[in-house]
Amino acid sequence: MALGFFLPPQEFCYFCLMSNQNTSDIVRIVLADDHALVRDGIRALLEEEENLKVVGEVSNGLEALKMVAELTPDVLIIDIRMPELGGIEAVEQLNQKGKSTTKSIILSMHDSEEYILKSVKAGANGYLLKDTDKNEFIKAIHTVNAGGKFFSGDISNVLVNNLFGASAANPAPKNQSKQNPFDLTNKELRVLELILSGLTNKEISEKLQNSKRTIETHRFNLMKKMKVKNLLDLAKKAQKHNLVNS
Repeated sequence: MALGFFLPPQEFCYFCLMSNQNTSDIVRIVLADDHALVRDGIRALLEEEENLKVVGEVSNGLEALKMVAELTPDVLIIDIRMPELGGIEAVEQLNQKGKSTTKSIILSMHDSEEYILKSVKAGANGYLLKDTDKNEFIKAIHTVNAGGKFFSGDISNVLVNNLFGASAANPAPKNQSKQNPFDLTNKELRVLELILSGLTNKEISEKLQNSKRTIETHRFNLMKKMKVKNLLDLAKKAQKHNLVNS
């Protein structure tokens, strides 16, 4: 059974290092997400597992750090974007202290290289998209609790490309060198190019091998960052700032 926001993509775990573990041990978990509905959904999913227990819930990164200090859970599952303090910053602060034994999983709607690499640099033990299915979600928790890392699907590809310097072997697209006054990520620029080429969200998702929900999120972020409300204004502004190839 999957939650409404967990749409099961066919992904594999490339960076998934499992250690032997006693499955009878209870994994104590703290959830951090500013949407109560999301927390309720994750809790309901986890409570179906006998060896997983949610011991606390918070709505921002500052509360997460405080609760981790008080409860010392095994795993912190934290949203990447929250008020007060985001997930990446909270994980970074957690690891800077050097004394915490709590493992961390970043939960996000964003599969951009920027967010993934920042999460890894901050010391996150895993990075999951919110359209991950239940089996992969549970597997990720047990993997990081056992001392491994879990970065699945397209996220693994980003890490592999970065690790082996693929960006040097494959020059960046032309539009990356153009003006970018809206602080768009590389993935958002690619989605923008495909939107303006006339592709639908479904067609873009198939082309980029992402879920339709992920593409819808990128589209929403593009509109928000560029401060436009429709496709026509999006095209005009992209052309004005030379964001896509003519």
